[in-house]
Amino acid sequence: MSSLHLPRTPESAAAPPVATEYVAPRLPEDLPDAYCEGDIATIPLVQEPHRASWQTEIPERYLAMDADELADRIRGVKAALGERLLILGHHYQRDDVIRFADFRGDSFKLARQAADHSQADFILFCGVHFMAESADILTRPDQAVMLPNLAAGCSMADMAQPQDVYASWDELTSVVPAERTIPVTYMNSDAKLKAFVGRNGGAVCTSSNATAVLQWAFQRGDRVLFFPDQHLGRNTGKKLGIDPRDAMALWNPAQRMGGLTAEQIERSKILLWQGHCSVHVRFKVDQIDKARAQHPGCKVVVHPECTEAVVDAADADGSTEFIINYVKNGPPGVYAVGTEINLVHRLHEEVKDQGKTVFCLDPIICPCATMYRIHPAYQAWVLEELVAGRIVNQIRVDDDTREWANLALQRMLEIV
Repeated sequence: MSSLHLPRTPESAAAPPVATEYVAPRLPEDLPDAYCEGDIATIPLVQEPHRASWQTEIPERYLAMDADELADRIRGVKAALGERLLILGHHYQRDDVIRFADFRGDSFKLARQAADHSQADFILFCGVHFMAESADILTRPDQAVMLPNLAAGCSMADMAQPQDVYASWDELTSVVPAERTIPVTYMNSDAKLKAFVGRNGGAVCTSSNATAVLQWAFQRGDRVLFFPDQHLGRNTGKKLGIDPRDAMALWNPAQRMGGLTAEQIERSKILLWQGHCSVHVRFKVDQIDKARAQHPGCKVVVHPECTEAVVDAADADGSTEFIINYVKNGPPGVYAVGTEINLVHRLHEEVKDQGKTVFCLDPIICPCATMYRIHPAYQAWVLEELVAGRIVNQIRVDDDTREWANLALQRMLEIV
């Protein structure tokens, strides 16, 4: 590892990138408890019970490595590459992955970090596929963005397939004017859908800035098509004073005209795509009631991807960054949190010495199943391939998609 003959740009790599591509699986709408990974500790990759659904293109020598050996290998590559390598880690990653991140954050914060670090030749995005796509769009063409495991997708993003959105848009705009209908896609979506939004006068949003993006959209049109997460759209619209019962409608892409009448479409200010986050819909009002009964005076904070009833029952809701700041800046006490378990566990460790206890509302440990696929073995493999002069798992967005998706992302970054 001491000998480093690495190209300055992907085009001049000693070997071409591995020609692999993420294929979105069709996941059931309500994932059973059996689908949960069940634990957040790192075990050798060969022992992972769900590995059959993960990327198979990884050398056999990595399969049996334990967490300590993998950490040593990752640490060695970071030292060898220095500033040429940027590692971005989403908050939902396991500790053994995010410990090596140069920056950690939610999708909005990491999108900014990718755009701001033009000096890095190589960006390893420890997140999921749509995040790496966005990083590729926002960075220079000669920067290489890589995803440790190409099977790390997002079940929510998979609920809005591009062809379904295109067909729904044609149906929708046969009833209401296209120029007065603003499409807004959540960051958790395919690059092709970000490009679609860019072409049609819309913008991307994250849970951090969804309110600002919806306000921006209503300055430009009469209604919004919001996809793919119905709950974020509903909860955000409600904060703007839009009644979910009278001025929002759920668009089912499997039905003609979304299952709606022309009158329902014309009356709606927000049309909500029928999609959701498989982790955040696990949180229920009775979990909040139980937490308050067991810990009188506790504060309940949840992610806006939770259902409307859960958000209404909580003391506060907001993005991952909001949740972190809510707990860290709050007074000593007990905090019940409705979001992904890796973040909750890490947050508890960071604040427990301040007289704070943080626990997850869901009694069943269920990490984000696709984010969990970023195992340190994949991280070590991709990084050591760089040292050998090869780029694997590179995420590339075609030029036309990049142009229009970049427009939608830049609109998002400019909205305050």
